[in-house]
Amino acid sequence: MQLHHDEPLRSEKIYPASAGEAASQCLMSNTGSHHDFHGKTAQSPCVLRRDGYSIQLADSPWLRSGARDLVQRMYSWRGYQLESSRATSHNSNRLTLVASRGDTLIGTVTLGLDSEEGLLADQLYGDEINSFRRRGAKVCELSKFALDPQHSSKEILAALFHLAYIYAHNVYGATDLFGEVHPRHAASHKRMFGFRQISEMRTCTRVDAPAVLLHLKLDYVGEKISFLAGSHDSQDRSLYRYCFSQQERLPENSTPH
Repeated sequence: MQLHHDEPLRSEKIYPASAGEAASQCLMSNTGSHHDFHGKTAQSPCVLRRDGYSIQLADSPWLRSGARDLVQRMYSWRGYQLESSRATSHNSNRLTLVASRGDTLIGTVTLGLDSEEGLLADQLYGDEINSFRRRGAKVCELSKFALDPQHSSKEILAALFHLAYIYAHNVYGATDLFGEVHPRHAASHKRMFGFRQISEMRTCTRVDAPAVLLHLKLDYVGEKISFLAGSHDSQDRSLYRYCFSQQERLPENSTPH
């Protein structure tokens, strides 16, 4: 996971009544027609419309290519390089979310689910992640986390993270989240989301840059969201207060009808 953000971080169809509920239903069903949180049929794969932006699943070659272009641009700006790969290739164990304002793609994050292929982070940190697997953890990772600095927003960043959490924890049942970040960004990830560093620095060949491994318990994420989302606690420096509030969320034990 590498976050690029230049500003200081300031079936029967259900017709959801709120942003978080719509997100849960879209991520859980992901088939047939989709609906935004006003209950109107959306033309895009899975759209969350909120405060002038939308977030959807990148389930088409065009959207996957756009997400990769954004990551490439943000990484290149920082002096990182992405390994060459097919921009439009699809991997069923990776879910990419994209945020847009109008026709402009402004943010993206990819959630990687564990499989026989393992996680991307296993390349450098297989021993560390395997220690969690041996204890019965169901692991996942965030990668390719990028936000165009011209459209920097705490709300959009929190929404991308919250939607990734909904799928990882509520749908997939993951317990532990990992991410590789450049050491200079580790402190901001700890502050924003509560990650902790569990490795020494190594060189990530995918971006030809140093990296450290961060870890986050998803139960902790759920607790922080429940306690802080939608609050106005100015003393809290995390992004959890910008996540979907209790009134916007689908109950933890809810499932699609």
